[in-house]
Amino acid sequence: MKIVSIVGRKNTGKTSLTVKVIEELTKRGYKVGSIKHSHHTMEMDKENTDTWKHKQAGSEVVVGIGSTTFFNVRKEMDLNRLLFLIKHLDDVDFVVIEGFKRYNYPKIITSPEVRDEYTIKEVNSFTIDQKGVEELVDLIEERGHDIVDTLFANNCGFNDSENIAREIRKGNLSVDDLDDVESYLSIDGNVVGLNRFVSDYLKQSVIGVISTLNLEEFNVEKIGKIELIIPSAETKPNPIDAKCNVLINGKNLELNEFATKIVSNSIKAMINSIKTEDNVKTIDITITDIEYGEMENSKIAIKTNGHDVEINKFTSGILKETIYAVINSLKIDEEIKEIVIRVEE
Repeated sequence: MKIVSIVGRKNTGKTSLTVKVIEELTKRGYKVGSIKHSHHTMEMDKENTDTWKHKQAGSEVVVGIGSTTFFNVRKEMDLNRLLFLIKHLDDVDFVVIEGFKRYNYPKIITSPEVRDEYTIKEVNSFTIDQKGVEELVDLIEERGHDIVDTLFANNCGFNDSENIAREIRKGNLSVDDLDDVESYLSIDGNVVGLNRFVSDYLKQSVIGVISTLNLEEFNVEKIGKIELIIPSAETKPNPIDAKCNVLINGKNLELNEFATKIVSNSIKAMINSIKTEDNVKTIDITITDIEYGEMENSKIAIKTNGHDVEINKFTSGILKETIYAVINSLKIDEEIKEIVIRVEE
């Protein structure tokens, strides 16, 4: 998803330019979303309509469904939150924002007074012709980018998303050079950036669990887009400082500090979820007889504090698939036939 905002003083043609940009992007075959920001109260339904009455009665979120669907929420929402929700609602290629001039996205400006470091082009929206619109959209295709906090590029020479976004705006970096991030995370309405490794790890782990379910009962023939909501994660994050040894096919797998924490915390969380015993200090897991990534006929053995852990077939299936997904996200160069893991606090 690429984002661009069109900003300017009042009565400088922001809306007319926004419409022209949306029309040209749509003509090029892109799926487009848009956001309009106003300092005035905006009502999506008229007085005395049924949905208006719902809101007046106290409903915090009103959804109207007919030939179209609209959401009316009783609060102003942060732009990044809205952009994240658009990712959930639909798979759009571009989001064109009218307004929100204080945010750090590439900007087309319609008046010089709003020029800042995020400006990529100044346009007179009243005199721009079709050729000018096409050239402007060419620039938007080149300089637009996703939610800033989701931008990662391990090998581009920049170590934070703000720097990466700046280089894209300048034309020194392309979005094609960025990490292929395949999952997105928001906690309490705040977008949390994930690099390729963490993104892939979360994706593979969730798919590992889901693959153990009988999805056909829920009319799911194949896994496409996955949406996961954890309404109340009251347990505070507790990253553990633990030793973690991983053997793949009998050979020790070298893990850096970051990967060690990922694997250690993942294994600890899995074991805690099956409530083996209190004060677990050591975890030993062995998975054998893995054939071409298929886990159904593989075998798993678990010990905590040196004691064997008995688990049922369903739990066994979830753990095998999830652990395989975690290890596979480390991009192992050979076929995985056996996994041995020891986590020790």
